[in-house]
Formats: sequence, structure tokens, C-alpha cells
Amino acid sequence: MKKVIVFQHVHYEDLEKIEEYLLKKDLVIEKIKLYENQDIPKDLSQFSLMISLGGPMDTWMVKQFPWIVKEKNAIKEFVINLEKPFIGICLGCQLLGEVLGGKIQKSKFSEIGFFNLIAKETMNNDRNLNFFPKKVPVFQWHSYEVCSLSNSKTENLATTSCTENQFFRYKSHAYGLQFHFEIDLNTIERWLKEKTFRITLENIFGSNPIKNIKKRYLNEINQMNLLCENFILNLIKNLNIN
Repeated sequence: MKKVIVFQHVHYEDLEKIEEYLLKKDLVIEKIKLYENQDIPKDLSQFSLMISLGGPMDTWMVKQFPWIVKEKNAIKEFVINLEKPFIGICLGCQLLGEVLGGKIQKSKFSEIGFFNLIAKETMNNDRNLNFFPKKVPVFQWHSYEVCSLSNSKTENLATTSCTENQFFRYKSHAYGLQFHFEIDLNTIERWLKEKTFRITLENIFGSNPIKNIKKRYLNEINQMNLLCENFILNLIKNLNIN
């Protein structure tokens, strides 16, 4: 069976719904818990897919999180040298952006909550993503973004009103997603156990975030998860991951 390597940066940000979709295809998942200083395997060629998850740290915090340098080297080896399928989400998206020569800069506005993702024509031309609607709400949690992404082999796939590189692709096998479409209510319940996350969520969604999100955004979450599932399953099929 083929294997997926996952870089996890904090215990409360996991694969979420993506894990369900990978297991549905009988893929073996190997999580590298970088927050526990677990080593990255030297032989990355044994893996068919690499996923880099989100986290509250920023890409330049290499003194506090020395594994950032090691992870970027692993992403470079996997994406550029081995040319194998890659998905970077939130922090993982920014790490991919830096590997491809982009810069990480503070956004004009922090995007936290549900914001409309606006697809470009390049999205329609991507066989893994051509089912995406022109405009769809997705969950965001970031204050920085990938800028100056001038690598000639990258294409911008989608934007929001204040973040240009919300979704981009390198060649045909590596994707950076600044947003989250893998989360569900269970994810948010876990985030509420983290003090700083809870305060932020309460400021945006009120004193009972789960109740209010379920009441106002349950359809959006279900739609996000369906888009996520279709993307993952298409990627597995079209890039021969399973």
C-alpha cells in the first residue's frame, strides 16, 4: 500500500476530514509530529503524497521552531527534486510559497472566519479542481500570506477580496491552500480548548461559537468538506497515488 507523509505542527491541527478521505482509499498515513521534535525520514521517495498542515507559528520563527528549516528542505526535495504530489494548508501553504521563491508578508487584513473564495479560470482548467464553484465560502485563519510568487511554473487558482494567492499550484502536482476546507465542528470544539483560539472565536462568533457556527454556517461547512473530498479523491486518482 502507498504511504502519505504528514507534517503536523501542533497537536490541535490535524488532517481532520482529509484523514477520512485518505483512509477510504487504503492509504497508509505517517504523521511526523514536529512539535514533539520527531525526525523527518531521510528517504522521502518511499511516500506517494506529502501534506503540510497549519499552525500558529510563522515561517521565519526558525529559532523557536528549528524544524521549520528541516521541513522546508523536505518540501523542496519532495516537490522540486522528486516532483511528487504535495498539499500545503495554511502554514504549509506559506512554506511551499517560500520554497518556490515567494515572500511571506503581513496581510492588509487578518482573515478569520468564513470568506468567499473566488475561483480563476485556471481552476476550471485543472482536472483536480474543475468542479469548484466560481465563488464559495471557506474557513480562514491567517494574518500573513504568500506574495511575490513569480515562479514561472506556478499558477494562481483562486483569491479572496484581500488575499491574492489563496490557492496556487506548482506544475501539476503541488498545491498551496491558504484556507481550511478540511475542518468540521469537531475541529472547532478542539480549538476552543486553546485559550487564545477560544478568545478569538468568541470575539468573532459570540460567547457560544459552536452553537452559533452550527446555526449560521453548517451548510457552508458541509459544502467545504464535499469540495475537500472531491479534491483529495481526484488528486489520488489523477496523480496515481493509490
